[in-house]
Amino acid sequence: MKFLAIFRTVKALALLGVAAPLLAQVAPPPTAQMPAPTITEPQIVNSPVLSSDPAVNEPLVSPPPELTPTPMPAPAPKPALKKGPVDSLKPGQFVWEKRDSYEGPMKIVAVLDIQRIYVFQNDKLLGFSTISSGKKGKETPTGIFNILQKNIDHKSNLYSNAPMPYMQRLTWDGIAMHGGHLPGYPASHGCIRLPHAFAKALFGATQMNQEVVVLKNTATPIKRPEPTPEPVIESPVVPPVEPIIDPLGTPPASPPKPT
Repeated sequence: MKFLAIFRTVKALALLGVAAPLLAQVAPPPTAQMPAPTITEPQIVNSPVLSSDPAVNEPLVSPPPELTPTPMPAPAPKPALKKGPVDSLKPGQFVWEKRDSYEGPMKIVAVLDIQRIYVFQNDKLLGFSTISSGKKGKETPTGIFNILQKNIDHKSNLYSNAPMPYMQRLTWDGIAMHGGHLPGYPASHGCIRLPHAFAKALFGATQMNQEVVVLKNTATPIKRPEPTPEPVIESPVVPPVEPIIDPLGTPPASPPKPT
């Protein structure tokens, strides 16, 4: 019995010795301790905040340099025009230099856009005044005129005998300078209205055929018309008259002979 138990033990040990290599091949190797995975924190990239408006979420694309508009320099400010005494006149006001006599070449210039008239004598400013020229539809004509007629107490032939004191006619169809109402804007039927006192002073200083220039503005020059040459009238040629000799008539007496 002891021998049988020993035999079984040896057999079991032998079986264990043979099966151990086989078990080593079949059985999985001992689990190795794997290193713990490294957890990296996500990188945060700055991005625009999304909005509900799809136009806002569009990526910002910078234009190419050749398409970038060049900023234009700001225009230089215009210098302020300094106003003189003639600009500060209110409707109906004027300036006149009173003299004992008015001798020398005189120039009268009316400017419609600023409603002013200037009087020069010997190239010096004699006076200036506010005016009231022709209203819309009855505009005062521009050009170079001459004083054709002067009348202290003239009445209009076209507008119900309207008074036109110190009238100085510029055209034969109703354009003249005279005293009248000045509301501060064009209001006449074509004439140039002047303050009454200025019209009186100007009336006493001008002469017949005095030149008056009416300008639309100071930037629009007026071309002076070419002088019309006077026609040359040739005297008729009269042929010489030959004496008629009557053959039957009495011959002329011969001069007396000297003694």
